[in-house]
Amino acid sequence: MYKYDEIDQAIVDERVAQYRDQTRRYLAGELTDEEFRPLRLQNGLYIQRHAPMLRIAVPYGMLSSKQLNKLADIAKRFDRSYGHFSTRQNLQLNWPKLEDVPDILAELATVEMHAIQTSGNCIRNITTDQFSGVAPDEVIDPRAIAEIMRQWSTFHPEFALLPRKFKIAVSGTKTDRAIVQAHDIGMEFYPDADNKIAIKVWVGGGLGRTPILGSVIREHLEWQHALTYCEAIIRVYNLHGRRDNAYKARIKILVKALGIDEFRNQVEAEWEHLKNSPNTITETELARVADHFTEMPYETLPTHNAAFDSAIASNPAFAAWVKRNVHAHKKSGYRAVTLSLKTHGQAPGDATSEQMHAVANLSDEYSFGELRVSHEQNLILADVKISDLLSLWEKARAHGLATANIGLLTDIICCPGGDFCSLANAKSIPIAEAIQMQFDNLDYLHDIGELELNISGCMNACGHHHIGHIGILGVDKDGSEWYQVSIGGKQGNDASIGSVIGPSFAAEEMPGVVQRLIDVYIGERTPEERFIDTVRRLGIAPFKAHVYAKESENV
Repeated sequence: MYKYDEIDQAIVDERVAQYRDQTRRYLAGELTDEEFRPLRLQNGLYIQRHAPMLRIAVPYGMLSSKQLNKLADIAKRFDRSYGHFSTRQNLQLNWPKLEDVPDILAELATVEMHAIQTSGNCIRNITTDQFSGVAPDEVIDPRAIAEIMRQWSTFHPEFALLPRKFKIAVSGTKTDRAIVQAHDIGMEFYPDADNKIAIKVWVGGGLGRTPILGSVIREHLEWQHALTYCEAIIRVYNLHGRRDNAYKARIKILVKALGIDEFRNQVEAEWEHLKNSPNTITETELARVADHFTEMPYETLPTHNAAFDSAIASNPAFAAWVKRNVHAHKKSGYRAVTLSLKTHGQAPGDATSEQMHAVANLSDEYSFGELRVSHEQNLILADVKISDLLSLWEKARAHGLATANIGLLTDIICCPGGDFCSLANAKSIPIAEAIQMQFDNLDYLHDIGELELNISGCMNACGHHHIGHIGILGVDKDGSEWYQVSIGGKQGNDASIGSVIGPSFAAEEMPGVVQRLIDVYIGERTPEERFIDTVRRLGIAPFKAHVYAKESENV
């Protein structure tokens, strides 16, 4: 993973000292709440329902074991011994004291971490595929360019106060696992006709109050112009984006208002002034940044391992885990492994300090001391030998990290919701837990097959409910918490936005509603169909009819 140089470290250290003095002045009464608010937001600190929340940056989802150990120590010392991994591949602490945050940031700086630009109307953490660098279908490892974009966007004076927050995702694989179409800018790398790396650029995607999938603004962009073209897009947005209405301030609203053709014309005109500027990435610069990434010391290993094959044949629980949680790798004899943070009884995406230490130790033992965070809120060991999988599974299981449910219904994506967030209309975590209990049988889950269920506590859609096969949105109804259900959403190359099936439901009804949706699927599916395939073939009508018919019977 990327290793800081002296400039990187100096910038982070200076920011810690700056924020420590700002906090001192605020606590001494020298800064008002209104004056302090933008300063704390620039350092990832929110004031939530019960306490401050600190969002710590995990650039493009990469962590070292040393960094994860530090996060575990911070959570134990300054919080309540756990953290929440978010859909932006970051870590959130839900209970830090405001006066302790400078000390937390200082601790983070010792392991090349920070909370810079994890909030505010700026370019946020750049995300990518959790299998970057190891995926067999990878065209280009996008992490070096993602790092260049991180450096370019950090403290960029022109983009420090955009109309609203701005999110960028990059993907270098044939199968999109970074949801590029649901971002303000999505960058999809591919080999062009001359076998050179080019970028398909998407713009104007986003979820939230107005869910929209992005439009292709440029089919072919030479990779050297990744920064300048993004800069042109953001300049047009910065000039014309709404600042009078926060609900209409995202770039997706501007693109929709102007139309993609007019927006493209303005971006291309702006780009004429930028395309050969110093922000054009050179081969030398790309190589310089790439050199800051540690090369993995892979061994030459056979494709198959007899002991592994024997364990699969003799141990059904291990075999089920391998089927769901172990993924192909570009190197012979290696696999990538997803450690599930979706154990029943634990809020999706949460990890205790003990679990974080355990994952760090597993990473040191089995995966070169490196791990990743996925936007599905799980942790990944990317470089595990096939011969080590059984041992890894046994140790992960002892720490509640080996639930064999990746891609299944209980692998729920869920925001913190009303239990923590001051913006939420309803709780998310209790709904996730209730659904997990309803579908507690792993054999049944495997029979249902791939099904993505996403929960958001409000229209900000931090749980990405719009692109869940089943999406659940918390809504306020006469001062009570209710839940709106959509089906048919999907991430990936053929991404789609789900459709609401009808009126909302009370909290206690939600497990039964999901069960009835599953019942329709099981009754109507063809042998090869996943839930999303059946919904796309039949439409929402039969699902809606069954759910609300049952509701009528219960009245």
